[in-house]
Amino acid sequence: QVRLVESGGGLVQAGGSLRLSCAASGTIFSINTMGWYRQAPGKQRELVATITSGGSTNYADSVKGRFTISRDNAKNTVYLQMNSLKPEDTAVYYCNKQANSFGPQAWGQGTQVTVSS
Repeated sequence: QVRLVESGGGLVQAGGSLRLSCAASGTIFSINTMGWYRQAPGKQRELVATITSGGSTNYADSVKGRFTISRDNAKNTVYLQMNSLKPEDTAVYYCNKQANSFGPQAWGQGTQVTVSS
């Protein structure tokens, strides 16, 4: 069974930085497209960024130029470096493994990111 465990959330002032990590187990990590999503209070969960097995990345327009997604296949970990944080980035951030021929979609438990103005 796939398990995704996020860490690195917290409280930061506007303009600050945080790095989120997501450690995966129970899956052949290197073949998966991984992603980060977020959900703010009263809003739907939205895509933040994805990274394919080959390292191709995709970002939401709202985070382009500020956030960077990366992966370390040797550590079965995907990262989200968040710079120039804004109050509107406040949300619970979720790690995601996309469904593929080897298994279904999976989600982590989420980590809270709060950006104060």
